[in-house]
Amino acid sequence: MTKKIVITGIGATSPLGGTAPESWNALLAGESGARSLEHDWVAKYELPVTFAAEAKVRPEEVLERPVAKRLDPSSQFALISAKEAWADAGSPDVAPERLGVDYATGIGGIWTLLDAWDTLRERGPRRVLPMTVPMLMPNAASAAISMHFEARAFARTVASACASSTESLANAYEHLQLGYADVVIAGGSESAVHPITLASFSSMQALSRRNDDPAHASRPYSVDRDGFVMGEGAASLVLETEEHALARGARIYAELAGGAVSADSYHITANDPEGRGASRAVLDALAQAGATVDDVTHINAHATSTPVGDIAEYTALRNVFGDRVHEIPVSATKASTGHLLGGTGALEAVFTVLALQNRLAPPTINLTTQDPEIPLRVSGEPQPLGDGPQLAISNSFGFGGHNAVVAIRTP
Repeated sequence: MTKKIVITGIGATSPLGGTAPESWNALLAGESGARSLEHDWVAKYELPVTFAAEAKVRPEEVLERPVAKRLDPSSQFALISAKEAWADAGSPDVAPERLGVDYATGIGGIWTLLDAWDTLRERGPRRVLPMTVPMLMPNAASAAISMHFEARAFARTVASACASSTESLANAYEHLQLGYADVVIAGGSESAVHPITLASFSSMQALSRRNDDPAHASRPYSVDRDGFVMGEGAASLVLETEEHALARGARIYAELAGGAVSADSYHITANDPEGRGASRAVLDALAQAGATVDDVTHINAHATSTPVGDIAEYTALRNVFGDRVHEIPVSATKASTGHLLGGTGALEAVFTVLALQNRLAPPTINLTTQDPEIPLRVSGEPQPLGDGPQLAISNSFGFGGHNAVVAIRTP
């Protein structure tokens, strides 16, 4: 028997704001979270890219110091957003054995790992912190969340690059459908604005080099786009069966109507230019939702602002929707937030929920001259979604050929 899975709580700490409402309001206002980096290591290593979209509110401003000291920044952001989502959901009364965690990261505790390496080289093994491994492991965020909320059904971790947190939502959907839990905290986090990642992404020519104008560097679909902007932060959603939510009188934001994953098996970093795997993920998510392509009223696109990636996603969408794709309001919110890697899908799912609730597709900023090869319906202003039932898809695609899509619905 298919169950209806609903979203009852949302939380986010992002380059645009320290909470989900703050991030949403800044997104609608057309703000950018990209800023010049003020760290001394930018000049020390002569980095070719000197800006990123760091989280607007630092975790040490929110978390108690003893808690923060035992967590890598990626886990700190995860716990902050999960606590917001949990409170937003009304702190559900659920047995610990019926509460699960599906959480994601693309890279994990890179700051902990590389700081420990520096300590080992410069000060010796005795000065390496005993908590180094528990802090750097990719499942640290899901572990921290499960322990904080006493979630004992499961605490699972997804690490599939930039598709990670959308895949965690798809997994949560399945785990609730299978009856493994009544409530799941799902989402993703990343804190990888680090010299090594900036240098590496720069070497592969994936990052924008607009050092003199960070706020306008991420420009999906623009003819002069030149790469993505590194982002940072986390987002979390509280999901539960509709039966459980109604029994406790919860406010319901939307239905997580379906989620699907696929693999390109094409290239370790490049999308399949024909979009076959991405198209299949979209179709499978819609099939789970019991919907057709004609039901879709909004798309939150992956749209990283890379010359090749944006076209590949358009090709995939065209495969699915045909010419109708040109009529659907599309938002490319990485123009404002930058790319949160493993946290990006969860943040964009939060934005998709709020878009449907407010019946407004968020703006895609920095779109000066739209690429004629990508004639999607995008705008620098919020686009009204109209009356009636709404169904949106939110796409995420990651290195390794990982594709993940969720379908979200409101009456």
